Amino acid sequence: MSKKKSWISPFLKQSFVTAAVGFNIIGHGCSIGYPAILLPQLADSAIQLDAEATSWIASVLGITQLFGSFITPPIMSRCGRKMAHFAVLMPMLVSWFIIIQATGFSDLLWGRILQGLSIGMLAPLRSVLVGEYSSPKYRGAFLTTVSLTQSFGIFFVHLVGSLLSWQQTALVCVFFSFGSLVMTIYSPESPSWLVSKGRYEESREVFRWLRGDDEEEELEEMIEARILFEREVIYQKSSKKGNRFHDVTEMVKKKEFYKPIILMMHAYVMVNFAGGTTMSTYSTIIIAMIMGPEVNAHFWMIFLDTQRLISNFLAVFVINKFKRRTMMFVTGGLSIFSQFAIAAYVYCKQNNMLPYDALWIPALLINLKFFTVATGMLPLPNVIGGEVFPLEYRNIGGSISLVSLSATFFLVLKTFPGMVEGIGLHGTYIVYGGILSFCMFVIWLLLPETKGKTLQQIEDEFRGRPLAPDEMEARMSLHSNPVEIYRRKMSRRCSSPVIPY
Repeated sequence: MSKKKSWISPFLKQSFVTAAVGFNIIGHGCSIGYPAILLPQLADSAIQLDAEATSWIASVLGITQLFGSFITPPIMSRCGRKMAHFAVLMPMLVSWFIIIQATGFSDLLWGRILQGLSIGMLAPLRSVLVGEYSSPKYRGAFLTTVSLTQSFGIFFVHLVGSLLSWQQTALVCVFFSFGSLVMTIYSPESPSWLVSKGRYEESREVFRWLRGDDEEEELEEMIEARILFEREVIYQKSSKKGNRFHDVTEMVKKKEFYKPIILMMHAYVMVNFAGGTTMSTYSTIIIAMIMGPEVNAHFWMIFLDTQRLISNFLAVFVINKFKRRTMMFVTGGLSIFSQFAIAAYVYCKQNNMLPYDALWIPALLINLKFFTVATGMLPLPNVIGGEVFPLEYRNIGGSISLVSLSATFFLVLKTFPGMVEGIGLHGTYIVYGGILSFCMFVIWLLLPETKGKTLQQIEDEFRGRPLAPDEMEARMSLHSNPVEIYRRKMSRRCSSPVIPY
């Protein structure tokens, strides 16, 4: 008896589970861009903040992001990806209601602390969720929506905040997190996590629901890898060879463990120093310094947010079409150029050294900067982060690398006003450009091409050339112990499952 096919295609199902993550990220984008409309309105309200308090409201997200990124991995491993997503949503929902009712600095700070915690908790989860739910042919496009939805959140909060009060804006923003909560309820558990827990029949059902019947080879490889992994664990326990310190030491030595971490740490540093972070929070201040105090900074803020949103939308298609390395180095090179070009323009303008000046020159430079952030610097690390970590180390590797994202997020926002006051905007952008150049060099050395490859093929790129299948099978025998079988299989099979915390 043949199965009745559902009218809902695998693509639509994968789009639905991706949208559940996307709605949450929109809410996070709203929280990132919220200070740009909150702080100017507070100047005329009963809540008065000095410069120090203002910088903490803007930058505290970075500190709590750092702590949040270490909360999610144990939940992901023990309770599943779906339960981890529920845990991410709770602090964000509570934070908006605290901000709506805020009567002083402490209320606003607590709300921002919870928002940062939620953002940090989602950081190691979002690319994992999208990467595990989606097919390789759609994975690049779906992972690119991470930056698209975040940019939309920033644009949305800036637009709504220019029309409504900061309390009303917070009330509107909370509905994105609530929508994500409802969609997550109707989303399935990740088939990769079900495999890691030995729930093979459930994983097959979910995998077929998400992917159809054409990609089951990937699932069977994961299941086979898990079975071999369990045999290794049993063998080590029975022979009493298991040693936690030895296991950690061996793990750290593996190229497929440390190379993706180093790569992603530098990619995440580029995210914050490329300029999108400072523009989201200090947009009106930066626009006035580059384009002049006579321009309408609020108009240009909305205009640039719109441009970034359009560029992010185009990036969904562009990144899915071109190679990852090509996109990274083209947009990275343009980002470095825009940093130095803006620095040179501002310096020459301040010292009356420009032979010709017009408004279109700084407007072009800022638009170039936003274009590179939206099409490469922001979406590419999210895409690559969902591809380069082996399943065995995805939780811990993602958390370690995200330390650089949270730390530099805080560092950039906390130090930007002081750097501008001390060395000027041109000096600040020269420093940023130098940091971007160093990170780009490291990425050039470590980043393999990942477009169109399975997660196992990418893992093999980091590990080195795997054994040929005939050589592998020749070495396999019934007399081999499970440890040897597991290790040899892992040199060519799908990434082994997550090791529980």
